[in-house]
Amino acid sequence: MNVSPVYRSRLQVATLLVLVALLTACGINNIPTLDEQAKAAWGQVQNQYQRRADLIPNLVETVKGYAKHEEATLTAVVEARAKATSIQVDASTLDNPEKLKQFQQAQDQLTGALSRLMVVSERYPDLKANQNFLALQSQLEGTENRIAVARRDFILAVQKYNTEIRTFPGRLWHSVMYSDLPIRETFEATSPGADKAPEVKF
Repeated sequence: MNVSPVYRSRLQVATLLVLVALLTACGINNIPTLDEQAKAAWGQVQNQYQRRADLIPNLVETVKGYAKHEEATLTAVVEARAKATSIQVDASTLDNPEKLKQFQQAQDQLTGALSRLMVVSERYPDLKANQNFLALQSQLEGTENRIAVARRDFILAVQKYNTEIRTFPGRLWHSVMYSDLPIRETFEATSPGADKAPEVKF
């Protein structure tokens, strides 16, 4: 059978388009898409922790004005903040379990120091009535809730990504095309209830 060159080239283009459609339907793009979603979710976790860190200097200064005798507690908060902000885990080191664990421990220490500061504030009725303090309390409470949501979203994004590269056909695409993308690490609960936002009371 004699096939014209024009017909042959159209057939090749059509075959190529069908092949591309089949590859797309088979999930060839799922792994990089889910990887980017996990990185974006991590970015939100970092944003919320940074928001909390940004609130702390004003909180410490406000408490200091009313609770001058609580130097040890205030110092503990400042030191915990410094440690928490010094450990950076970006998208390129997100698959490093040791780095993620250090980050998590530093953030947990800061949460504990803030909780102790809130207990101390109960002893000072004038502090609890201060408008600036009440505004900071509200912002901190909202931030703790956003941290919990961001952490949950990150954990879910990592679970989806890891499931994709461990199951068929994602496992096949991972070994053939995306072997440079690692299994991602996620948070581990370090204490009971660690997956919930701490209650901030003044």
